[in-house]
Amino acid sequence: MIKSFLMLGQSNMAGRGFIKEVPSIYNERIQMLRNGKWQMMTEPINYDRPVSGISLAGSFADEWSRQNQEDSIGLIPCAEGGSSLSEWSVDGVLFRHAITEAKFAMQSSELTGILWHQGESDSNNDNYKVYYEKLLLIINSLRKELNAPTIPIIIGGLGDFLGKEGFGKSCTEYNLVNQELQKFAFEQDHCYFVTASGLTSNPDGIHIDALSQRRFGLRYFEAFSSRKHVLKPLTNENEWLKLNQDRTHTNAEKIYIKTMDFALGKITYDEFVSQVTQINKQ
Repeated sequence: MIKSFLMLGQSNMAGRGFIKEVPSIYNERIQMLRNGKWQMMTEPINYDRPVSGISLAGSFADEWSRQNQEDSIGLIPCAEGGSSLSEWSVDGVLFRHAITEAKFAMQSSELTGILWHQGESDSNNDNYKVYYEKLLLIINSLRKELNAPTIPIIIGGLGDFLGKEGFGKSCTEYNLVNQELQKFAFEQDHCYFVTASGLTSNPDGIHIDALSQRRFGLRYFEAFSSRKHVLKPLTNENEWLKLNQDRTHTNAEKIYIKTMDFALGKITYDEFVSQVTQINKQ
């Protein structure tokens, strides 16, 4: 059975971490919904822009897979870079698209959780004052439309690197939005807050970098698995990352990697055939 998770929010949920900065994740028990099919996950998962990259969902799914050996996990990417909370209104395109994708995925999976990260675009002009009210309408509508009244919703905080440099300079009220996000998760049933404390950004000052996205995903998993808020960095983040990086790939995963290498021109066709033949003999 595929246990599916809906990814919602803006660019830091979609992921802008630089692909080459962290080891790739290849795991045949992690699927992503693309073109109406469950496919083995490759990053970027949420291809909302040509600059899409590493997101928190990869390490979330990898740790989920390590600790849940009986099932597969499916990711439903619906985040949209730069989107404000108003653009996620229940009568808007982004919300309706997410509902459509989730319902389609639910035909072949069990919707198990919702991952939410949004707020940078609302960190100015006093938008924090109406953030809670808007988010409540969105979350309640999600639960109603998907018939998921008790499904866990994991809500990530905004990075403390915001408001300082690059594109992040405009996020002058990120602390106030963080307070609303945390208050929401504390007050609403089956919602759990995850701190972004200590995470670092790309040089643009607004997007979480690749390694920090890996750490963020582990925090999201901890909140989901424990059904508790994660209010400080985990002490075992490095250990978890190493455990997942050191996992021996299955033959199916090895062949998938070689297929990617061939498709990207990293190896010749003859090398591809030879290497796949060797894998099949193992």
